[in-house]
Amino acid sequence: MSIDIRDFRNALGTFATGVTIVTTMSNEGTPIGLTANSFTSVSLDPPLVLFCLDRRSYSFAHFEQASHFAVNVLAAEQQDVSNHFARPSEDKWKDMTIDFCGVGCPAFKDALAVFECATHRIHDGGDHIIVVGEVKSFTYKRDGAPLLYYRGKYGRLGAAV
Repeated sequence: MSIDIRDFRNALGTFATGVTIVTTMSNEGTPIGLTANSFTSVSLDPPLVLFCLDRRSYSFAHFEQASHFAVNVLAAEQQDVSNHFARPSEDKWKDMTIDFCGVGCPAFKDALAVFECATHRIHDGGDHIIVVGEVKSFTYKRDGAPLLYYRGKYGRLGAAV
């Protein structure tokens, strides 16, 4: 049985996800960041999370070599930030206001949550790698709505059921 890649992607798009910006620092000390919706928790004890990264990504080598990274969970109002970091660019940080978290990676002050991670393991995942991080610290807001992604479009949380 052969799977049509476009159709497979469309089927995967029926799973609504949150949107994150994953950040690290290059070996030269330059901030690196990308939009990712492939973020999930792995374990509570030890505290592990993961994200998946396309091997063709401009940022691939930086994350493959990174000892630390941060996952910024975006709020509903941060769609423009998501779009900005989803595009390939050498200078994604121009005109961006950021802080640096405890592990030394860029963090967005208006994010709903920031998970500061040490790279725990990297696994093969076909045309992606699976980057598992051990959470060293985190912050989160007790209110605010998440930015969602569903069927290739941004969305907002409706009424809770």
